[in-house]
Amino acid sequence: MAQVLASVPQAGLDAVLVAVDLVLEGATPNGSVSAEHVRNVLARLNAPPRPEHAKTTLQLTNLPLADTARYDRLRPIHNDNQGAIHV
Repeated sequence: MAQVLASVPQAGLDAVLVAVDLVLEGATPNGSVSAEHVRNVLARLNAPPRPEHAKTTLQLTNLPLADTARYDRLRPIHNDNQGAIHV
């Protein structure tokens, strides 16, 4: 937890305490808390706000389609008599 205390001069005591409280609220049943998790929450609290969605007049003509079989169609086809090794 020395890493958490080391972030106090940069982020401020209040911000670190809020980050620790948030981590403790969502702690696992065994109560394990890591300094990395506290620092991650602290970074998210200090992150700049996300930009607004861009307004546009563009419209999709074809909706995205999840077609995982297309990857199989893109792979080269090897004949077994050409020495290709299939695992």
